[in-house]
Amino acid sequence: MAGSPTVTDADEERDATQLILQDIQSGIYAPGSWLKQIDLETRYGRGRNEIRRALDRLALKRVVEHVPNRGYHVYLSDGKQWEDIAEIRIMLETGIAAKVIARATSTDISVLKELADRFQGLLLSGTVLELYEANLAFHRAYVDLAGNAELHSVIAELRQRTSSAPVSQWHTRSRIEVSAAEHHHMVDAIEQKNESWLKTLIEQHIRQK
Repeated sequence: MAGSPTVTDADEERDATQLILQDIQSGIYAPGSWLKQIDLETRYGRGRNEIRRALDRLALKRVVEHVPNRGYHVYLSDGKQWEDIAEIRIMLETGIAAKVIARATSTDISVLKELADRFQGLLLSGTVLELYEANLAFHRAYVDLAGNAELHSVIAELRQRTSSAPVSQWHTRSRIEVSAAEHHHMVDAIEQKNESWLKTLIEQHIRQK
């Protein structure tokens, strides 16, 4: 069982699906680890039926995998799936580059700069989870500039299906530093209205090359 059961008032208002997903994304349950229903019931203070429904929902999203007669484990993606999803994300996130540049105001650019600075500032003292969340905040802000809420949901679901845990978000420490620089360059590209540069940066950022 991962960690001690700590159910807060805020948790009581969230369904089990959100709680399990949050723990998967925060690295408490690593890719490939088995999820015992009795442990989840104890951890979240929820009944067996609610936990089972939550696991079934996450299986539909391919966040977890159901193995008949054995149970559920956190989905463990292979390299091919990662490459396929990265390619889809690149198509989507470069596809909105022109729209983001056209819609971004000086205030929007300032917000992006602040989010890039926050990620940069966490390099020395932040935890992996803090870096992961700061990275997500930057990318949410970028996608939000396209003004398409459905696209935001699609990209969020794609993220859930690959490197769920923040410990697998970056291959090396130096890659985190490169990611921080790329955030700032992306803001510069938007401010300079340089669409081709922005698209190149997005592809490098997603592929981590």
